[in-house]
Amino acid sequence: MTPVPAPLRLGYGTNGLTDLRLDDALALLADLGYDGVGLTLDHMHHDPLAPGLAARTARIAGRLAELGLAVTVETGARYVLDPREKHGPGLLDADPDRRARRTGLLATAAQVAADLGAHALHCFTGSAPPGTTAEEGWAALPDALAPVLEASRTTGVPLALEPEPGHLVATLADFHRLRTLLGDPAELGLTLDIGHCQCLEPEPPAACVRAAAPWLRHVQIEDMRRGVHEHLPFGEGEIDFPPVLAALAATAYQGLTVVELPRHSHAGPAQAAHALPFLRRAARAAGAALTPAGPA
Repeated sequence: MTPVPAPLRLGYGTNGLTDLRLDDALALLADLGYDGVGLTLDHMHHDPLAPGLAARTARIAGRLAELGLAVTVETGARYVLDPREKHGPGLLDADPDRRARRTGLLATAAQVAADLGAHALHCFTGSAPPGTTAEEGWAALPDALAPVLEASRTTGVPLALEPEPGHLVATLADFHRLRTLLGDPAELGLTLDIGHCQCLEPEPPAACVRAAAPWLRHVQIEDMRRGVHEHLPFGEGEIDFPPVLAALAATAYQGLTVVELPRHSHAGPAQAAHALPFLRRAARAAGAALTPAGPA
């Protein structure tokens, strides 16, 4: 069956607005005309480890509803579990207690996502730890992901796993290897980062979108150059965006397409103001519908 084209819904990630209070960030995005937000669970915006999580989540849900913003929950915070270890501990940590800290965080994130009405829960596999081969990492991955998939199943929020350069699951081919290894569970979907496609996939980004369409649960977008994993503002990389947005609009994907500029928080408001009209112009050049319509 041919997918029914869906209007593009554009969002911005809070990991690119870390110098703003969350209320201010959400108000900014609503004022600019974004459709939603990619909410990274981290200490500066919505700390998943601090007391009163349920009440704080309920307040944020109310604020999102008040502003008319959709949401997806992202879990790429660098130091939320360990102030000395970037993205650690991870799913592939050899120590089961440390690994349980990551799966516990992701299970908590699944509940937060459900309470917010999020369309997906983003995560990634991380890298195989030092002294562990890639094949050992692949052998350990099903057990490591089992509690996360169970949390997704229980809450009803799809898991959107992101292939990330340098991680065990780094490419679309790796995602399909994982999907097959797990028996293709219904709750496992894909976060497709358009910049990562430009960085290391063999096909151009628009072709990656078409190939990934059946599994798309979340989309991140930014500019990037071939072979360099550096998230760039639009127009500073090599991506031709109208074909990408045309391909995305032609899929049945109904979630957010979230701008991902985590290293530009120092200029977050200006970047958010620049990104939305850029993407709207690119969408119109592609003949892609937008929700809601906005000025170029």
